Amino acid sequence: VQLVESGGGSVQAGGSLRLSCAASIYTSSSYCMGWFRQAPGKEREGVASIDSTGSISYANSVKGRFTISKDVAQNTLYLQMNNLKPEDTAMYYCAADRGIYCSRHFAYWGQGTQVTVSS
Repeated sequence: VQLVESGGGSVQAGGSLRLSCAASIYTSSSYCMGWFRQAPGKEREGVASIDSTGSISYANSVKGRFTISKDVAQNTLYLQMNNLKPEDTAMYYCAADRGIYCSRHFAYWGQGTQVTVSS
């Protein structure tokens, strides 16, 4: 399984970015897919996930600002990030794991894409 993220960059607070994750798996199949982030000196945290039924979960810190979605025809996972804040600055990773529903375990990871939000 290969996951390749893109779309990171530098924006000012209040701006938007859309991250993409091209997957070598069928996103319509039984995989949980998610976005994680890790800021320097901090632990990695889950941002959003979507399971094979379409059920979505968000971290409280991004609810109402971030939207996770997947394009099954393109086998691509997206993370639309609006109203970005400096505290959203981190390396963002796409992850996937086999299974109908999401768990805490993700077996497959992308290389990450950097998001930097300036105040």
